Amino acid sequence: MSPEKRKCVCPGSYDPITNGHVDIIGRASELYDEVIVAVVNQSVRKNTTLFGIEERLEFIRNATAHFGNVIAEPFDVLIVEYARRVGARAIVKGLRAISDFEYEMEMNQLNRREAPDVDTLYLMTSPQYSFLSSSGVKELATFGGHIDDLVPDGVAGRLQEELARQRTK
Repeated sequence: MSPEKRKCVCPGSYDPITNGHVDIIGRASELYDEVIVAVVNQSVRKNTTLFGIEERLEFIRNATAHFGNVIAEPFDVLIVEYARRVGARAIVKGLRAISDFEYEMEMNQLNRREAPDVDTLYLMTSPQYSFLSSSGVKELATFGGHIDDLVPDGVAGRLQEELARQRTK
């Protein structure tokens, strides 16, 4: 009998996925046998998403296909419940700054209370992505900023299209 696969989940809204996300997912793929990018359909702490769940999943699948051990799936329960459901013993997240740490520390404590058997692993962001967030990318794109080098192929053009559509509503 072969040993059980080591699985982790990388949760987020990914609205849209950025190169910083891809960096964290790729580094997690080197540490775990299987990485499940868990995409929350509706976040409690964020407004409605710009992209629907299927399009966000497709962006992620395209951006991570070269890793070979990464899949993307939606989820709509507590992340620790989802982790247990898929057989993952770890949640992997990226940290950019002290402000991220404060929020993530609180979330970690709540998650550990709910599921002491599921650990959270934090990876420090690579320096070139320390400023990068989905909301920042959307703001830059809204005002015509250059974002092609901040997001995976195909995302920048689609983001510009969606923002233009939103402005004409």
